Amino acid sequence: MQHQTLRNSFLLLITATIWGTSFVAQSVGMQTVDPLVFNGTRSILAFVFLAVVMMIRTKRSPELRVRLQNHPRIHLTGGIVCGILLFAASTIQSYGIKYTTAGKSGFITAFYVVLVPVISMFFGKKVSRTIWLAILLAVGGLYLICINESFTINRGDLLTMVCAVFFSFHILAIDHYTDQVDGIAMSCIQFLTVSVISVVLMILFVRPDFQAVREAWLPIGYAGIFSCGIAYTLQIVAQKGIHPAVASLLMSMESCISVLAGWLILHQAMSARELAGCGLMFAAIVLADVLPSLLHQKTQLQDVETVS
Repeated sequence: MQHQTLRNSFLLLITATIWGTSFVAQSVGMQTVDPLVFNGTRSILAFVFLAVVMMIRTKRSPELRVRLQNHPRIHLTGGIVCGILLFAASTIQSYGIKYTTAGKSGFITAFYVVLVPVISMFFGKKVSRTIWLAILLAVGGLYLICINESFTINRGDLLTMVCAVFFSFHILAIDHYTDQVDGIAMSCIQFLTVSVISVVLMILFVRPDFQAVREAWLPIGYAGIFSCGIAYTLQIVAQKGIHPAVASLLMSMESCISVLAGWLILHQAMSARELAGCGLMFAAIVLADVLPSLLHQKTQLQDVETVS
């Protein structure tokens, strides 16, 4: 069980890495296409990618095909609920990133690290003192990154904070459904839901510029296949068996990755104050996930030595 938890923790860190670098893709993509167009096209791409994967998997696994046939409602319900929450979060985030940097957007989005344990307590999830201490460190990191000396927040920062609320409910929804569904199947339905909503709103409120879409094919492709198709599916698979508060802390590492990616690729400089915030966030991850795992292993070794 401990081995599975460590493996899933590692998968969530991979997820965070992909998401962190995708902030650069979003930032670049927002320069040429509308957020609704960007989210719609990348979600369609993610759905097509996952649909192909599901076709291959169901051909090779009769057991999976039977499972999906016997439990269609839970996959459909979970996919639609998660899709609606993800659409709201990612669309608001895309509008917010137009008015802030990739690094700041990554850190503010990670505010779900605080919201998830608070909300989860209302659903009967206990949060240990160690995790609360890690959350305090994470809040300190977010403060150093996001709030300037005059305690002001710009429009992009505010929009990104709203998106963090929706990401919190998205994490908790996945925690609710993950033990009951096939992760890739639910993710496929999730992105079909996002695609349908995005296309409808795009037709109603935006006149898509297909030339601009072609020019932004690289960031859209990366965000569609890697950030959406692969990373969000990894999230659904890897959250199984992990407390949602710990999962949110692990995934909040996307903020540090977004800062590094913004610095390396977009040359968005960070101040010493903001880099200190990165350090606090990293310390929070170590305290919440790595340290408990090491202590657990030490206890197991001591128990083995005692028995011997």
